[in-house]
Amino acid sequence: MLIDVTSLGYLDYKDINDKLRESSEDCTIEGCCGQRFIAAGMSEKNITIEGVPGNALGAYLNGAVITVNANAQDAVGDTMNEGKIIVHGNIGDAAGYAMRGGKIFVKGNAGYRAGIHMKQYKDKVPVMVIGGTSGSFLGEYQAGGVIVILGLESEGRRIVGNFPCTGMHGGKMFLRGRCDDISFPKQVTAKEASEEDLAEIRKYVTEFCEYFSADAEEIMNSPFTVVTPDSSNPFKQMYVAN
Repeated sequence: MLIDVTSLGYLDYKDINDKLRESSEDCTIEGCCGQRFIAAGMSEKNITIEGVPGNALGAYLNGAVITVNANAQDAVGDTMNEGKIIVHGNIGDAAGYAMRGGKIFVKGNAGYRAGIHMKQYKDKVPVMVIGGTSGSFLGEYQAGGVIVILGLESEGRRIVGNFPCTGMHGGKMFLRGRCDDISFPKQVTAKEASEEDLAEIRKYVTEFCEYFSADAEEIMNSPFTVVTPDSSNPFKQMYVAN
């Protein structure tokens, strides 16, 4: 089903989501330009977006697959529960905020606070793979899940901005490279990824490469840094008495 945003005037997010819910077919949205909350809470549907969706794309997503053939704005996958969001461009700030399941794949770069408050429960593990770089506060207060930053086509730029892993108390973060130029907080451990660590993310990197026509073997042959929390109380350093 084709949903032309410019038809019948100009459709807002409510009109678009009503049409998505009414359709039993895969859907393509054309002419998208900043509409927020597209596909919020949706399941069992394949959605392709031509144009740039607005904030909170796929918020509370519950199983649908969204492919964006452009950039996306802030809060991609906010609190998503299941499904996939695949972005063939860059994304804004706070991607994957509190996401508790599903996967986000981004070909380009992410803004600030990607993966903030990510969490997991038992075998429900959210995953975010960023092909380029990420801004400051990556993985802030991360409580679970897996974040992978590949730093592709980022020559001369750090793979992440300032203050990564602030308040991190669960999950794992994988940064491609040795990351000697990155300052991590005291409550985490950053070390070179082992073969076992790399085996854990190989399937995610392979899936990323399938979407964006990259070379998985070339990527996986690079060194990675794995970051994990190393304190039972990662917030103790924030208080005078502890």
